[in-house]
Amino acid sequence: MSSEIIISAKNIGKYYQIYHKPRDRLKQLVIPRIRRALRVGQKSYYSEFRALNGISFDIKRGETVGIVGRNGSGKSTLLQIICGTLNPSSGELATRGRIAALLELGSGFNPEFTGQENVYMNGALLGLSRKEIDARYEDIIRFADIGEFLDQPVKTYSSGMTVRLAFAVAINADPEILIVDEALAVGDELFQRKCFARIAAIKEKGATILFVSHAGGTVIELCDRAILLDSGEQLAIGTPKKIVEQYQKLLYAPSDMRAQIRSAILAGDRIDLGGALNIADARRASRDNGAQRIAGAALDDEGDEESFDPSLVPASTMEYESQGALIRDASIRTLDGRAVNNLFRGRTYRYCYTVSFSAHVTNIRFGMMVKTISGVELGGGVSASGYQHALSYVGPGATYEVEFTFTCSLNPGVYFLNAGVVGNVDETETYLHRLIDIATFRVSNVPNSLATGTVDFQIVPDAKQIEGNYGDGNER
Repeated sequence: MSSEIIISAKNIGKYYQIYHKPRDRLKQLVIPRIRRALRVGQKSYYSEFRALNGISFDIKRGETVGIVGRNGSGKSTLLQIICGTLNPSSGELATRGRIAALLELGSGFNPEFTGQENVYMNGALLGLSRKEIDARYEDIIRFADIGEFLDQPVKTYSSGMTVRLAFAVAINADPEILIVDEALAVGDELFQRKCFARIAAIKEKGATILFVSHAGGTVIELCDRAILLDSGEQLAIGTPKKIVEQYQKLLYAPSDMRAQIRSAILAGDRIDLGGALNIADARRASRDNGAQRIAGAALDDEGDEESFDPSLVPASTMEYESQGALIRDASIRTLDGRAVNNLFRGRTYRYCYTVSFSAHVTNIRFGMMVKTISGVELGGGVSASGYQHALSYVGPGATYEVEFTFTCSLNPGVYFLNAGVVGNVDETETYLHRLIDIATFRVSNVPNSLATGTVDFQIVPDAKQIEGNYGDGNER
C-alpha cells in the first residue's frame, strides 16, 4: 500500500433547507432581500437539515475502506460528494485519479437508450475516450453477460441486469478510485462472487476502494479500515472488526439507549487505529490491541486430552443492551461436562450459556456464532429455523439453560464465540441480548496434518499417473 493520500476530507458538511409550506420557499426568496434593503434583522423561513457534519479522514492509495451506518446516516451523501455529483456545504475535499462509481441503481444510464448505447455514454462520463471504450467493449459485454438484451432499451432490464452492466462498465474503466454503494446486493450469488473477485484484482493493481455495505462480514473480509457514520456524524474509524461491532451494537440498541451509546463511541473510540492498515496489520492489531490476551498460555500439542487455560480470555467482548433478557455463564464443555478451551479437531463439544428473562417476550430463539480473529463469521446455529418452531412465550423470572452441540472442524488457530437471544419487541424481531466475543478457544496442532485453510473438510488427496514416464524418468 502506498503512503500517498488519494482522498482527503477536511470537516465536510452537507446541509439542506427544509420548507414546511410551499409559500415559505417564496418568502425565503423575496423577504430576506427586502429586509436587507431596509436594514432590518434577517429571518429564515426554513429549518436546516444536516445530512453530514464535520466528516474528516485521509485514505491512502491502495486502501480499501468500508463505510457502515444505519439508514439515513449519510453514507450515500458522502460518496456522492467524493464522486463530485454533490458539492459540500462546508469543508474541503481533495481526490486524485479517475473515479468510477456504482451508486444508485442505474445512475448514469438513460432508460431509453439500449445497453450498448449506455456503455458508450457511461464510459464517456467516466472519462474514457471513444477509442478507449472500443478497446474495452468486449470485456465489458463478456463480464455483464446479459445476452440479447444488450440491444434492448435499459428500461426493459431487470434490476439485476442493470447492475451487471453498470458494474461491468465501472470496473473496466481502470479506476484509481472505485466506489460501490450496496449495489452488489442486487445481483445473484454467482455474479456477486465474480464482482468481489474483480474488486480484489483491482485492489491488487493499487486502486483505492470505498465500499458501503450493511453486511458486516463482507466489510470485515474485504476492507482494511472502516468508518462508522450515524445521523451525519463520523463516530469512529478503525479496524473493520471493531467498527462493525460498534455499528451492530448501535443498530440493535433500544431507542432510549442510542444516544448514550453514540456518546460513548464518540468519547472513547473516535480514533484512527494506526492509520492506514492492510489486512495483515488489521489482524495483528486485533490480536495485539484486545482481541485476545493469551500471554504465557501454552498448549501441549502432544497431549490427547482437552484442557482449560485460564489465561485464554477474550478482551474484545462487546455487549448489546438488554431488552428483557440477560446471557451469562458462557462456556465450552466436553460431552462429560468438563470446561475446556483447548480443543481438538474432529471431536464433539457443547457450547453452553444461561439466559434469564425479565420481561414478557414472544417468539424466542437462541443462537451462537464462531468467528476468526479478524471477525469473519465461520458458522453458527439457532435454536429454531423460524417463528413456527420458536419458543412461543417466556415471562419474567424464567431462566433457560441453552446448549449447542458441535463438532470442531477447524484447523489450528484461535477462534471466538458469540451468544445471542432474539425475540419480538413491539411486534418486531430484535436482539433481546447479545454478547460478541464472549468466549474464545484454541484448536491444537495435529501432527502430519494435510488440511489447509481455516476449515478441515476431511479432504483425501490422491494422485494417479495415467500416462507418460514415471517420476524417476524410467519407464517400467
